[in-house]
Amino acid sequence: MSPPGQDPIGGGRKAPQKAKNFKKAWGSLLRFCKPYYLVAIIAFIFAIAGTVICVIGPSLVKEIISDVFKLAAIVGVYPTDSVISDILRVGTLLVILYAIMFVLSYIQQLIMATVTQRIAKRLRRDISKKINRLPLSYFDRTQTGDILSRITNDTDTLSQTLNQSGITLVSAVALLVGSIIMMFTLNWIMALTAIISSFGGFFVMGFVIKKSQKHFIAQQRQLGEINGHIEEFYTGHSIVKTCNAQKQVTNEFSALNNNLYQSAWKSQFYSGLMGPIMGFISNFSYICICIVGGLLLFTQGLDIGVIGAFMIYVGIFTQPLSQLAQAATNLQATAAASERVFEFLGEPEMENEDELAGLVSNIKGAVKFSDVKFSYTKGTPIIKGFSADIPAGSKIAVVGPTGAGKTTLVNLLMKFYNTDSGDIFIDGVPISKMRRGSVRDLFAMVLQDTWLFEGTVRENLAYNVPNVTDEQIKTACETAGIDHFIRTLPKGYDTVLDEQAAISNGQKQLLTIARAMIKNAPLLILDEATSSVDTRTEVLIAEAMDKLTRGRTSFVIAHRLSTIKNAGLILVLKDGDIIESGTHKDLIEQKGFYADLYNSQFSLQQPEAV
Repeated sequence: MSPPGQDPIGGGRKAPQKAKNFKKAWGSLLRFCKPYYLVAIIAFIFAIAGTVICVIGPSLVKEIISDVFKLAAIVGVYPTDSVISDILRVGTLLVILYAIMFVLSYIQQLIMATVTQRIAKRLRRDISKKINRLPLSYFDRTQTGDILSRITNDTDTLSQTLNQSGITLVSAVALLVGSIIMMFTLNWIMALTAIISSFGGFFVMGFVIKKSQKHFIAQQRQLGEINGHIEEFYTGHSIVKTCNAQKQVTNEFSALNNNLYQSAWKSQFYSGLMGPIMGFISNFSYICICIVGGLLLFTQGLDIGVIGAFMIYVGIFTQPLSQLAQAATNLQATAAASERVFEFLGEPEMENEDELAGLVSNIKGAVKFSDVKFSYTKGTPIIKGFSADIPAGSKIAVVGPTGAGKTTLVNLLMKFYNTDSGDIFIDGVPISKMRRGSVRDLFAMVLQDTWLFEGTVRENLAYNVPNVTDEQIKTACETAGIDHFIRTLPKGYDTVLDEQAAISNGQKQLLTIARAMIKNAPLLILDEATSSVDTRTEVLIAEAMDKLTRGRTSFVIAHRLSTIKNAGLILVLKDGDIIESGTHKDLIEQKGFYADLYNSQFSLQQPEAV
């Protein structure tokens, strides 16, 4: 339940924060992945082994090239069996080695795909659990779309880049080191030529990482913002159309979409630069190798097979530079996503209440407010010293103007928020000494905003109430006046409620009222429970509520004062204080604030004189 009429934190909802500490983000991610270290190391070993085979291959190709040139040099003489045997032997060895490399690559890819998906699964599970441990104040200040973006987009970004970039990074480093060693083994002059001609790739990689980093961060942040915007206005699309605000909403979306486009385009542009630039560097290195190799061939009698091997090694050597740059840019996106995910997982949780009392039995329902003070924002009190003693079984109506603290009172009563000072007692037990789950088990609640999930009518009615019989469900629905309507549905109580179900807001409200009856809790909260129904249905619900509230302590928050005339006690709130209390008749006779409020409602409903 959101605070009435204001943002509880002040200043509107917080936008997703920009990631700043990449070292910390990666530290959090690596600690989270610790259970999978051993399996990941095995995958890395397979990747390195495959890389070793890859860098050994060209040295064997050198032998084949040398043997082929030997055959070509023999003019008019039948090729010797030894030369052909060497070619077949080396060729067979190469096939075996590349087959082994394929198997190793397949195994490491299978391992990494399994590990990364398990990490993503665990992340989503931890986020889901985290949601249940966060205080209501967090959701009051955070867009739902941003939370969903962290669960979906950011988690998927982590799993994809870990799967792709982790192995790529290890393989690229191994390829780079291995190719350098093998090149120096073959010829140090040509090795230096390959390295110097490719040296510009390192500068390009550093430039791309630096330029793309901020754009990857912005992309993740703006993706959360646009998801929040879509979620917010999709759920309120009918209001948008009613207010004819489509153009304004479209303009806001266009601005967010343009920001996302700019950051995504720039991040992908800088990332995409690596391919063409590294391709140019690779081709430039080929030219240098050909020139230097040709000079060495004629001046020092260099084996032609060495030149052929170097042509392959240059490709192997420049490839890791491109892979490292690509992996580095992907790791920037991973760091940004990691920052957002672990920022969410690190949010302060509700206080642990394991040491507090569990469910209290034999509750009668006496409630006492003792000098309760509360503020959503420090220095801006909402409830100022509220005190009230409510006997068990009483029907209490809470009325007052908007912002008086009515819904805040319910938030405190349900322990959605803790009081700044003072306490609330149920049957003499302070709720500050009770677990919040135990407190909420004592209440049934019907809110102004109905909530039904996609499931059958029966499942919605018996939500989280075990061992409910069909007879109990039917009785509650008859009392709420909804049984006849349910039976007219295609499958009755087994009809699935989804977006296509033709159910009005009033009928949804009746279903939630029936749900509250089924729970059969000793205390009841009705927060504008009849606001979504017509006058005739309101009368029927009022009669059902009279039956429901018998023997239960009921708190009725109402703006339509005609619905609470029969309340045993009416508390009139203004600016967080009780300014009047009594029955409807007593308050009308006092001719105070309540009487003015009541009469103003009826004067507004009087027809104009003709």
